[in-house]
Parts: sequence; C-alpha cells; structure tokens
Amino acid sequence: MTGSQRKALYTYRYRRSRDQDARTAARHPVVIVGAGPVGLTAALDLASRGVAVVVLDDSDRIGDGSRGICWAKRTLEVWDRLGVGEEMVARGVTWKLGKVFLGDEQVYSFDLLPEAGHKMPAFINLQQFHVEHILVERAQQNAAIDLRWKNRVTALDRRNDGVRLTVETPDGVYNIDADWVIAADGARSALRDMLGLTFAGHTFEEKFLIVDVHMHADDIPTERRFWFDPPFHSGQSALLHRQPDDCWRVDLQLGADADIEEELKPERYLPRIRRMLDGRDFDVDWISIYRFNCRRIDRFVHDRVIFVGDSAHQLSPFGARGANSGIQDADNLGWKLAAVLARTADARLLDSYNDERTQAADENIGHSTRSTDFIAPRSPAERDLRNTILSLAPHADFARRMVNSGRLSVATVYDTALSTPDETPFGGSARLGMPIPDTPVARRAGGSDFLLRQLPAGFVLLVAGEEPRDLPPGVTAVVMGRDLEDADGLFRERFDATPGAAYLIRPDQHLTARWRNADANKIRAAHDRALALV
Repeated sequence: MTGSQRKALYTYRYRRSRDQDARTAARHPVVIVGAGPVGLTAALDLASRGVAVVVLDDSDRIGDGSRGICWAKRTLEVWDRLGVGEEMVARGVTWKLGKVFLGDEQVYSFDLLPEAGHKMPAFINLQQFHVEHILVERAQQNAAIDLRWKNRVTALDRRNDGVRLTVETPDGVYNIDADWVIAADGARSALRDMLGLTFAGHTFEEKFLIVDVHMHADDIPTERRFWFDPPFHSGQSALLHRQPDDCWRVDLQLGADADIEEELKPERYLPRIRRMLDGRDFDVDWISIYRFNCRRIDRFVHDRVIFVGDSAHQLSPFGARGANSGIQDADNLGWKLAAVLARTADARLLDSYNDERTQAADENIGHSTRSTDFIAPRSPAERDLRNTILSLAPHADFARRMVNSGRLSVATVYDTALSTPDETPFGGSARLGMPIPDTPVARRAGGSDFLLRQLPAGFVLLVAGEEPRDLPPGVTAVVMGRDLEDADGLFRERFDATPGAAYLIRPDQHLTARWRNADANKIRAAHDRALALV
C-alpha cells in the first residue's frame, strides 16, 4: 500500500441541483453548511427524525491527512443509533488502556472502561478520512439528505422567518432559503465571519509536530502512550497511538520558539522519529505542525443560524475532545430542532441547546487548558512542580490523580432546567442529565442485545414494573420484564432500579427524570419540562 493510498483520498462529483434552475429561491427546512463529521452526523440525525436536509460543502473530496483519530464511547453510541457505529468499530482500532512515562519509567496507567456490559468500547482510533467516508456513504443512501459538493456559501442574509444563502458552484451562483441553517463549516467558518462573530479564549504558543507513519510493529501494545521528557526527545513530551492499516500517530512537542519551516525539513524530523521508534523502518504518510486554541463564541444560537463543532468552539487535541464534542453538539441539537419543526416544541427549546453545549464547551476548554498547562509549563517553577508530581506518581495516589496528559473525552452531565429534580435519592451510575449507561438485555422475542439499541426514537419511559397509564403523546414505554429482561443484573445495578421505578429518557438518550413510583401527571410534567414547554 502506498502512502497516497493510505491517505485514502475520496473524491465526489459535483451535480447540478434542481434549486439552481428554480425561478425563485427554493426553500428547505434545514440547510447544513459543511460535510465534515459533525455536519454529516447532524444530517443523519435529522433525517432519522423525518427532517429533510440539504448539506452544502465547498470541496469535492475528503482525505487531506488523518487529522482527528480518537473517537470516544459516547460518540460511538451516537453513531450506532444512526446506523454506522458497528462499521466504525470494525474499521478502527479499539483501545482503553493508557500509560504515562517520565523518561523511561512508567509513572501512571489507566483503564478507561474497567467494567464489562457495554456494547461500545471506550475509544477507537480511526483516521478522520475513514470516518467521513463512512458517514458520506450512509448519507448518500438516505433519500432525506441532499448532499451537494462544490457548493460554497458566499453570503448569508438573515430574515424574520429564515435565512437566505448565496451559493457559488461551477455552474454559477444561486440562492437557497432555509428555515434553519446549521453552521458546521469548521474552525475557519465562513458563516461565523459573515455574522461578525469572534472567539473568546486563549491561543497557545507551544508548537507540536504531528506525523502519521506507516510501520509494522506488532510488538507494541494497542494503548495510548504519553512521555514527559523522554530520552528520545529530551525536555519535551511525546505521544504515540496505533491506527488501522499499520499507521501510527506520533506527536512531538517542539516548544514555543520552534521554527516551523525548519521543523518540517526531513533532516530535522526524521532522526527524531527514528529515535522514538527505536530504529524501526517506517514511511511518513502525513506531517503537520500545529498550535492550538481553547476558545469559543459567546452564543451558539443566532436567530435561525446555529453553530456546531469547530465553528463554535476550538480545543487543544489533548484528550480527544474537539471532534467528539462536535458530534455531541449534533446529538444535542437534532431532536430539539426536529421538535421545533414538528411544532411539538417552541423555538425557545433551542436556547437549551445553547445552554447545554456552551456548558460542555466550557468544561472541555477548562480540561484542555489544564492539560496544556501541565504538558507545556509556562515557567521554570511550573515545570519543577510538574516534574515533582510525576516523580511522586508511582508511589502516591494523590500525585497520580494530578498527572494530566489529557483528560480524555467523556459526555457532559447537563445541568439545565430541562431535567426534573429527583424526589428521592438514587444510586448507581445513571445520573440526571447524562446519557444513560448501556447494559446487556435479553429480548422477550428472543436473542440478546444492548439497552441503547433497544430504545425507540423519541422520548422513552423505561419502567421497572407495570407501564403507567395515560402516557403523554410522544412518549413510548419500554418495560423491563415485559419487553426486555435484565440479562446480567446490570440494569438494576446501574440504574438503582427498585420495583416500580421509572426513568424518562430524552431522544438523545440523556436521562431527564426518574421516580421510585411514577404517575401520569408526574410524567407529563417532566416531559413538558424537557421540551421547555413550562
């Protein structure tokens, strides 16, 4: 396999759309700008809820380097709901273990998913071009998604009842109207610039070399390896990840004063990589130098234009938070926008998208900033403190908890008015505002599966007893013991499920209310609250 083949460049044909021949601007419920992982996930989510979507992308290809590679359990669960999770896992490299070294000495290790009984792994590594290709293939199979390549948005006109976009194509310019526009056009978002929005946050001056190399190294375990002050890169940090196709991701800290032009010369970077890989034979597939930001725009919802992913927030790569957070933006937005379009909820429900996902962005920015400060101390005193913590980590629990080579991505527990407070205490790992934990289940019709895959679309009332009467429209009951069986007792353990307990689950599978004993009035009030109707 050659380097160009390993980069898996996929190209797509531009096709003239019917809208380009219309006498007046065609109108669509939702237009998504950007066909990256976040925009495509948003399109698949909305289509799964019966919303027709147009996706515009200014390119005609994917595959410019690996870029994002680490995809977290919650992201995989979202993709599994959309029908592509199993393909992602089958194509990727599964891992859950991480090790941290100071020089040659291992000082810390962690297991991201120590318990059994989950369908999806803690993480997979899969090059972004593979992810995008899988998502594009799925989108092209869905009649509700109109994916248009080489359609570049050049102007945006906000109106009282929607948005008019001016779109440039190889055949000329046309206009398109949308009830709602989702801006998924990345860190250099043209739509963000058109609205005059700016980021607030911090830009780090530290530079890092990122390289994908092809090599055969079956003797290296499939795990995340992070070094502080390694012997092969003295005074800096390094990171190593396995990817599919005998591809490995190498990150090398260069320092704030590194000369980018010099560092990209083969005679500069090849010896470093050779030392890191202990003299193994390798080929370089892709190389780049990056600096990064921890910042976001003030609000993610601007009238009928909604920002997701890197167009709304930017994070350091440590902890794999950026792309995973963007996927979870799409997961949060999809059901809310579908409810607004179906008129089962008022547009103010979208304020909760802003509230919940800015909360997530702030958490991620905080974690990313602290990780960067630990990895790249800004003063000799901070470096001495960091090294003292690392030297104590093999011997002291408190020091191990302070080691920070990137707090890896987990789903945010939303702290918003959409959740109904508990009437009585609950134990277990299920928490209000977070995605419900997966568990193995047995189907009464036969066969085994996992809980998340057995939840129908929309709001679900998961009941450990008899189904309550007079459920509100849009809520489907799933009864443990009738529809599903608690295969290994893990449902009871993770949900602290006592006889008669009931759990109201949002369409994005976040837990929004629970009771030891529920009645129709409580369920209806919690459902209305989750839709921001009260």
